[in-house]
Amino acid sequence: MEITFILSQMKLNHLQIEIDGIDKQILRDLMEDARKPILQIANKIGISGAAIHQRLRKLEQAGVISGSKFVVNTKVLGYSTMAFVGIYLDKAARNPEAVRELKKIPEVLECHYTTGNWSILIKIICRDNEHLMQLLNKKIQAIDGVSRTETFISLDQQIERQIQL
Repeated sequence: MEITFILSQMKLNHLQIEIDGIDKQILRDLMEDARKPILQIANKIGISGAAIHQRLRKLEQAGVISGSKFVVNTKVLGYSTMAFVGIYLDKAARNPEAVRELKKIPEVLECHYTTGNWSILIKIICRDNEHLMQLLNKKIQAIDGVSRTETFISLDQQIERQIQL
């Protein structure tokens, strides 16, 4: 099981916090392994564990860190089909209600309001292609305002990472 350290989107021009080299090293270590003991990081950097905790609290309060999460291997759980679905809405004003309905579908992992041809781009996980077809036909395309969808099946994820600090 993998744990991911989540960083908030950093808008550096609006950031009210100074991130120094020590903060970056703490974040790098925790992004590599969120379960790494604080004292191990403190010894490596040469500061106290309490100082690490204070810096983490400061980064969290500033919105740089938004938490941590366990990452579950979906393939082990029987979900082998990942797809990206571009959703065309008949009107842009339908976006909020479409997103409300998409939130009710547990297989929808991400939802993005986009520029370009689609109104919404979603990332979904399914057991197999039949499950994907059922999800598209009975749930996603049944949402009021969805005029059509365009689906791309991921054959294999080549890169997965967070921003480098």
